[in-house]
Amino acid sequence: MRKFIFFLALSSTIVFTSCKGDPGPPGPAGYDGDEFLAQVFEVTVANYQYDSSVNQLYSNFSGFPFTVYESDVVLAYHWEGEERLDNGEYVDIWTLMPQNVFYNDGTGDFFQYNFNHTFLDVQFTIEGNFPLTNIDSRDVTNQLFRVAVVPAEFARMKPSMNDIMERMQMDDSEVERVEL
Repeated sequence: MRKFIFFLALSSTIVFTSCKGDPGPPGPAGYDGDEFLAQVFEVTVANYQYDSSVNQLYSNFSGFPFTVYESDVVLAYHWEGEERLDNGEYVDIWTLMPQNVFYNDGTGDFFQYNFNHTFLDVQFTIEGNFPLTNIDSRDVTNQLFRVAVVPAEFARMKPSMNDIMERMQMDDSEVERVEL
């Protein structure tokens, strides 16, 4: 009896694996490494509001100026200033957030630029280990941020702002600016 069941199972495996049918419609194209659908824009936060209950500074929400999908990855960079190259040209310095800023005054005080987002908007925050009502005004006034929305596959590389701009074949003059 065992031999018969084994023979039946083996026969049906051979019969069903040799059947052919229509291949069906093609599926959606996968990420091939060449397609890149990232988008970038800049936000200047003129001023933050203070929430004393959590000792946090926060900006208004800024809506994305383009469609963002829940599967996209949102990266935010804080502008640190410019650096002069050997050829005399200046380039922007961008730091991926969150970004800690430590005071060198022996107090151990620090604060952190951070952000949160949905697929509809982004908000910038500052948290710290001291009363943020005492933060230097130059650290909270007219702060420039660049927001990059990238496909999840590319974001796994943890790209720098230069990586994103190069991949998009875009320069700073083409980045949309939003004022808050």
